[in-house]
Amino acid sequence: MKIKAKLKKDVTEVKLLLSSPMVGKEEAATKKIAESYITHVTAKVGGKVVWEASTGPFLSKDPYFMFNFKGAKDGDELVIDTIDDKGATETDKVVIK
Repeated sequence: MKIKAKLKKDVTEVKLLLSSPMVGKEEAATKKIAESYITHVTAKVGGKVVWEASTGPFLSKDPYFMFNFKGAKDGDELVIDTIDDKGATETDKVVIK
């Protein structure tokens, strides 16, 4: 997971690149590989959810997201949590600059 969070005036711009093959049931059966995709992504600042998305195998491999939100300050920590189709979680953090 790669995260960039830049504060521009009062708006934080986030660029997020996730690592996942995003393989669904049909593709897994055709290619004879295991299903593997991210089902949920959440972004939090100070424990408050500022952005979230429900995803699935319809997204391309290694999905890229860009989003903006207000209310963060320089030096705040942005926490990104992901959950995959098997329930495994991944968390990463970045300081907003």
